[in-house]
Amino acid sequence: MAAKTMRIQQYRSTIGQKSTIKTVVKHLGFRRLNQTLERPDTAAIRGMVAKVPHLVRIVEDSSN
Repeated sequence: MAAKTMRIQQYRSTIGQKSTIKTVVKHLGFRRLNQTLERPDTAAIRGMVAKVPHLVRIVEDSSN
């Protein structure tokens, strides 16, 4: 059984954001702008993405 994953992309910079917002983006694994990552579709990752919807978007949600 394959684990559910989702692809997320950072489309805006963290310049000028609070340090807590920068930390969330860093812990998601982003290193540069317009980077796309594949992460497990868990409640923790969804919560982190929900904290920074103005910087990060869900590109693809493969919930097979």
